[in-house]
Amino acid sequence: MGTVTSQTSAKRFAPDRIAILGGGPGGYEAAMVAADAGAEVTIVEEKGMGGSAVLTDVVPSKTLIATADAMRRVNASTAFGVRFGEHSSDKYETEAWADFSKVNQRLMKLAHSQSRDIHASVEAAGVRIIAGHGRLVAPTNIEVTTEAGETTVLEADAVIIATGAHPRELGSAKPDGERILNWTQAYNLTEVPEHMIVVGSGVTGAEFASAYRRLGADVTLVSSRDQVLPGEDSDAASVLENSFARAGVKVASRSRAESVERTENGVKVTLTDGRVLDGSHCLMAVGGIPNTENIGLEEAGVETTESGHIRVDTVSRTTAAGVYAAGDCTGMMPLASVAAMQGRIAVAHMQGEAVKPLQLHRVASNVFTSPEIATVGVTQAQVDSGKYQTDVVKLDLATNPRAKMMNIREGFVKIFSRKGSGTVIGAVVVAPRASELIFPLALAVTHKLHVDDVAGTFTVYPSLSGSLSEAARRLHLHVAEPNQS
Repeated sequence: MGTVTSQTSAKRFAPDRIAILGGGPGGYEAAMVAADAGAEVTIVEEKGMGGSAVLTDVVPSKTLIATADAMRRVNASTAFGVRFGEHSSDKYETEAWADFSKVNQRLMKLAHSQSRDIHASVEAAGVRIIAGHGRLVAPTNIEVTTEAGETTVLEADAVIIATGAHPRELGSAKPDGERILNWTQAYNLTEVPEHMIVVGSGVTGAEFASAYRRLGADVTLVSSRDQVLPGEDSDAASVLENSFARAGVKVASRSRAESVERTENGVKVTLTDGRVLDGSHCLMAVGGIPNTENIGLEEAGVETTESGHIRVDTVSRTTAAGVYAAGDCTGMMPLASVAAMQGRIAVAHMQGEAVKPLQLHRVASNVFTSPEIATVGVTQAQVDSGKYQTDVVKLDLATNPRAKMMNIREGFVKIFSRKGSGTVIGAVVVAPRASELIFPLALAVTHKLHVDDVAGTFTVYPSLSGSLSEAARRLHLHVAEPNQS
């Protein structure tokens, strides 16, 4: 896995007909590229274009988070001198509240609108879309069963599998869509939960915990580790934990949920250490399972891993000739941006074009908590393990003039440069809209820029991005010091 064989440089037959199983980011991005290249492209999608990323995951969850962030800014606005009526004071929290039925109506409307927009764009590019359940038929055909039960075989020269994933469930905590929820069911609620217990402190759990607390719910986050976001930068996780503490999010650490039961008016969550948590609702955020069962993989010679993910290399090839895969079903980083890149790489490879294999260390990712946490490239854990020799600068945002104007009291910029050369090889940004601020540092990592390239680029004054160049200037001093003796 991850090794590209000599087949990459060998001359291949460019497929005229490409069938894509799944209409999420990996599927529809591949379809657009393939259609633009002149191929006859068909997508088979069961639930709607955009897949779960658009309909039940990324778009609705980030819309919910945007609403929570709007409430945070309103609630904090009294610190700017903003007043709401004669009784308003300097107290940090004002009286904003969320009309949850309207919130969820809006986010689902946006999700379906985005799905329709993708459908229209893909069709306009000349791609045929078939609504139905698809199953791979060796060597490169897809058997499609429509909602009406009609079955047809779609013949193709190459196939891309982009079937995504679905929420993992625990046998002792079955979601019912009312009190016990997975992340696709969170939008069924018509009122802000009185007390939401979130099981799982990874990215999904942390994001929902942050959002629900900002929306006014009491929140308890169940974490099996000492710290939330165990896979993220430890300094960033510490900032988030401090933010959670100030906002009133309770963290039940070092334990797992053994069972979740409905009670007369809510839920009871029993932890493995014997603690029992009572709440009004429980959200299970314990990972995902790839949608790879019963789609003909074994019969077609497509190997899967022990976790059920499709085994692919860095150009999206599976173990079956002419069959590629992209997105969450492959076990690469579960991000829409990675799925889309895998899909585009698959098309370029099957058509014999020059291909840059997928390089996960260049992927910029973001945790949409409050504050946001964005990362790219080398991590602090890799540096601490001795894998990379680096110079590191961590610059708190508290000294940034724009941050002061915006009443931002927490967050930082951290940049890693390769020791000796000064090349930018990693970065972490913790701030509001960190997802936007990470882009120039992702450019630096991707194009192997020197810290001086970042330091010498003009930034607006005042701006949060000024801290990016300031951190790079401080790294220049680290790089220069050995030569000053």
